[in-house]
Amino acid sequence: MFRTRTENLRSVFVLLFLNVAFFLIEQQDAGKYATTFAFDRDAVASGEVWRLVTYQFTQSGKGFMEAISLFFTLLLLYIMGSALEEEWGTRHFLTLFALSTFGSAGVAAVLGIPLLGTYFVYYTLLFVYASTFPQQTFHLFAIIPIRVTLLAMFSLAILLFGAFAGGWSNVAALGGAASGYGYFLAQRRRVVFTKAAAEAPVEPMPAQGGETSAIHNAAMYGAIREALASNSSAELDSLLARCERDTVPGVNICPPADYKPEGADGYCIRCEGFAECSARYLRANRQEDAAGELKFAAPDAGA
Repeated sequence: MFRTRTENLRSVFVLLFLNVAFFLIEQQDAGKYATTFAFDRDAVASGEVWRLVTYQFTQSGKGFMEAISLFFTLLLLYIMGSALEEEWGTRHFLTLFALSTFGSAGVAAVLGIPLLGTYFVYYTLLFVYASTFPQQTFHLFAIIPIRVTLLAMFSLAILLFGAFAGGWSNVAALGGAASGYGYFLAQRRRVVFTKAAAEAPVEPMPAQGGETSAIHNAAMYGAIREALASNSSAELDSLLARCERDTVPGVNICPPADYKPEGADGYCIRCEGFAECSARYLRANRQEDAAGELKFAAPDAGA
């Protein structure tokens, strides 16, 4: 939607490593860990500036529950962080992390409270991802489908309830999420309303790699299905523009009888030709009514 042409440096893997590393450090001595890495206004003022960031890499719970928390943190960070960094670029992704982290720390400093937790992943990242890929559906326990927007609303409800119930750490988390989400909205508005950016010729994105490409394409696959089902011309036009932008030149794609970007095919979503294939599919399903207005037809179930 608002990707810049900056290189994707895969910074999400650094964040994944830090979560694991700090988890292992905490297992050595939880008490010393908290006094060393938690955000504390007075400690930061005395020169321990690392606390502005390190508090973000601490999991909730104790014992086995802490390990479960780490698992979900890594899973969400990898799925959502990889997709956002691919879509938005490393510079914007790290800016989002910094604003969220420093925003929470700033509110905590005003309130005079300590912080220790992974607020960025469960709030800011989730909210921004849900706004960028609203059609994305996760399958809880590989069975129960749940829309990412519902997860985001549930998380927001818990955050607001905690804040109004007097949980000052929730207020700090809300401040960080608001800072990060405000940056997301500002960047989206800048791209949407910048005429030069809209009219400038778009160069094809370089080939994406490995699992990051699959995550990005899987999100596109979900968006294509939803847009075709709702027959939203505006959304389909936006998806077509994104597919044309992401097309990798010189890649061989399947003939019309075989290409099926509307299908959850594990091979297709890892193919470099997925964007071109999807663009061709969207054009093929565009119909024109008697009044000359462009329409899109939903795919047949057996396509």
